[in-house]
Amino acid sequence: MSTTLQRPPADVSAKPAVSDRSKAENKLGLTLVAPAVVMMLLVTAWPMGQALYLSLFRYRLTAPDDREFIGIDNYVTVLTDSLFWRDTWNTVLIMVVTVAVELVIGFAFAMVMHRIIFARGLMRTSILIPYGIITVVSAFAWQFAFSLNNGFVNAWFSWLPWIAEDTNWFGDHWHAMFAIMVSEIWKTTPFMALLLLAGLSQVSEDMLEAAQVDGATWWQRLWKVILPNMRAAIMVAVLFRALDAYRIFDNIYIMTRGAQDTESISFLTYRQVIEQMQLGLGSALSVLLFLSVLLLAWLIVKLFRVDLASARGEG
Repeated sequence: MSTTLQRPPADVSAKPAVSDRSKAENKLGLTLVAPAVVMMLLVTAWPMGQALYLSLFRYRLTAPDDREFIGIDNYVTVLTDSLFWRDTWNTVLIMVVTVAVELVIGFAFAMVMHRIIFARGLMRTSILIPYGIITVVSAFAWQFAFSLNNGFVNAWFSWLPWIAEDTNWFGDHWHAMFAIMVSEIWKTTPFMALLLLAGLSQVSEDMLEAAQVDGATWWQRLWKVILPNMRAAIMVAVLFRALDAYRIFDNIYIMTRGAQDTESISFLTYRQVIEQMQLGLGSALSVLLFLSVLLLAWLIVKLFRVDLASARGEG
């Protein structure tokens, strides 16, 4: 009777070993970012702690001596107010729509900038011009563009079935939201394109040529080669833009002042602290905004599930 050696079953739950290169890069990364992290903590720790402290009080700046400790009552007031949830919906809607549109248009711009041969520098500079304009200036420009009396949007696009020469873009909720999102997309799409261009430059040309030799169409090369190898860059681009869009304030302040139910969470916080002088409620709103930004960042990272070691080519 013959016998054979039996190998022990592989531990499928074991995590892959971290390479020496990965350890060295992690150590170097921590060393490089440590001074910036320490400086940021020194600058932001006190305001954050003060906001958390003030959020536990009923405190109005017009009556500084009439301050009363109320615990988490400010948070209960905020979380049970329909205004907060309406503004949260506005914020999430603006973030999702603008980031999705910017991702598509930004990727198209990145492909053009990556493949163009003639006047490459001029093309890249031209695409990045909107991002170099101050947000307040671009918001004023788009407010004028959507103006009922003097704007060019109605005049230029009246041939579309949903736009007329007398369309009042700031006269109702959805038209105003559309105008705000257009101004946001125009301003920040170049930033998305720049990040995606960096990721596109990391896609191996040999892989693309091999796929083309094997008979893969352009769409197959896009879905099977380009996008999978750009997952890390796409995650970074979406993460940065989503966090920025979630804190939108300037465009809303300039274009609508929150009218037609277009407030965002940041604008609601501004109104409570600056206009109403409610430091307690405003601080509670700022804490909730900070926590929601952290939650959003965690969700995006978990959604993409990027293996940074594989992205570096360690396999």
